[in-house]
Amino acid sequence: MPPPDTIAAIATPPGSGGIGILRLSGPDALAIGEAVSASRLLPGVIQFRRFYAADGEVIDHGLCLYFKAPHSYSGEDSVELQAHGGAIVLDMLLERLCELGARLARAGEFSERAFLNGKLDLTQAEAIADLIESGSRAASRAAMRSLEGRFSEQVHRLVEQVIELRVYIEAALDFADEEIDFLEDEAIGRRLDDCRQNLQALLAQAEQGRRLQEGLTIALAGLPNAGKSSLLNYLAGYEAAIVTDIEGTTRDVLREHISLKGIPLRILDTAGLRETENPVEQEGVRRAWNAIEQADVVLYLVDSRRGMTAADARIVAALPGDKLQLVWSKSDLGGDAAQAQAIAVSVKTGDGIESLIERITGQSADLNQDNQAFMARRRHVDALQRAGQGLDRAAKAFATNRSGELIAEDLRDAQRHLNEITGEFSSEDLLGRIFASFCIGK
Repeated sequence: MPPPDTIAAIATPPGSGGIGILRLSGPDALAIGEAVSASRLLPGVIQFRRFYAADGEVIDHGLCLYFKAPHSYSGEDSVELQAHGGAIVLDMLLERLCELGARLARAGEFSERAFLNGKLDLTQAEAIADLIESGSRAASRAAMRSLEGRFSEQVHRLVEQVIELRVYIEAALDFADEEIDFLEDEAIGRRLDDCRQNLQALLAQAEQGRRLQEGLTIALAGLPNAGKSSLLNYLAGYEAAIVTDIEGTTRDVLREHISLKGIPLRILDTAGLRETENPVEQEGVRRAWNAIEQADVVLYLVDSRRGMTAADARIVAALPGDKLQLVWSKSDLGGDAAQAQAIAVSVKTGDGIESLIERITGQSADLNQDNQAFMARRRHVDALQRAGQGLDRAAKAFATNRSGELIAEDLRDAQRHLNEITGEFSSEDLLGRIFASFCIGK
């Protein structure tokens, strides 16, 4: 494989600032850095230098840092130029670096090279992007734990468990003619159960990490005029939705992004759920049900003045119970007392709102406070779910027919999906999609 070319990028955000940083990485990074500074650069030494154009005119002056491979972020020879943070100055310097032989880096290419050179695994590389983009302190801390390898360590331990079990099973297949039947050993079933339990525990943590990364999606549902838009406005802190006494005001799904208790939330205000002949309102109701399906939590609002009507009961019966929270709205206006599992709230007085917020964010906030949460993405959760399916099939094969071939194949499948998480088994398409989502210069 030919050596990679040398890449360059501006690593600081667009705009003006006191300092702007340009990065070089690749086999010619040192030569280009020395050419633009007209001086010798020493590894690990911060040096003040002028930066020159092709005609010898000074473009700017600042600091040079040379990182000799493999002691750099990317694992390659790297140079950083710290210049003044004007957009024109940085563009002139970047143009000069390209004249000297570098090319413009793609989005995420520095991190991609760090991954390919073994400086980071894939979860750590993704954690860098998550750390940069984190929308709360909780998310930032979780991303740093992933960057430090907390998530990767747990995945590797689980992979080792699966490998040890595979070795035992495949040894049984290799010595199938021996008098001892290894597959009759009940310890295999216990070890499979241990793997499945450990995977489910990791999956639960990854799901919480995904919620920190993506945010919880909260759908506000209920009959028309149940108080959904008023609750959205209260949580958002401004008049995000129109509120009137006319039923059916909300026709589409309104979306607001907020943060509560350090947890990013996406609030979906949906159309009132009722049967109607109006085709526009019918479309709104259809979109409301789609939003409910996508949500992590569904807050079903019941107007406390009416109480739980027959129409409410039919809708509640159709909602997913594992993510349903009943809310008795407009509690300041009196009416029926809230059911045992419901929370009574009033956006006029603020009563019950704090209890509702605690109920929404409770699980994620608790995980955050114990310094164990790590950042995860939807692809991690999907890979863990597929690995779990492989382990479930292996356990079923062991329980029913003791087929060593089937068990071994299912274990291989589970291991492959686990390795996708850290990138030990990853297609080029997957890597391309992941690193393309990074910012330029990272």
